[in-house]
Amino acid sequence: MFNLIPSVYLRSTYDIDFQTLYDRGFRGILFDIDNTLVGHNAPQNERSMELLKRLEDMGFKCGIVSNNGYERVSSFADPAGLYYAYKAGKPLGKGYREVMEKMELEVSEVLSVGDQIYTDVWGANRAGLYNILVHPLGRDIGFHIFLKRIIEKPILLLIILMGRKRKNV
Repeated sequence: MFNLIPSVYLRSTYDIDFQTLYDRGFRGILFDIDNTLVGHNAPQNERSMELLKRLEDMGFKCGIVSNNGYERVSSFADPAGLYYAYKAGKPLGKGYREVMEKMELEVSEVLSVGDQIYTDVWGANRAGLYNILVHPLGRDIGFHIFLKRIIEKPILLLIILMGRKRKNV
């Protein structure tokens, strides 16, 4: 059960105080794509590109760990010069470890950001990462994601009761 609890739960990726995280010693960030950086199946956009550029300028190495296929992940990651793992098999930790190895960073230096408990949070916890759960950016497409959101509701209540929901990091 506690592998499903994030380190922090925030409203949006764009509300994260990344400077504070950098000051705490984090040097790498592993993002999910859909509903974390952009809406479901949306392309890279100006807002996500600006965030990734700001993080790079700050000194972060950024990567993508996604269960999506090669086309989706590479078309998003390559223009931004991101490290990535596609068909990562989340919640297994293999994709996280693969990208951290490419980044040449240790687990203690990397954090993860995603919008789903049963893939992003559970996978990051299994990999030993500090992780931030964010509220989904866009509307979910697909019945399987709709079902996951229903199943996540009791866990979200527990997260809120544990005081993990915050305005920012």
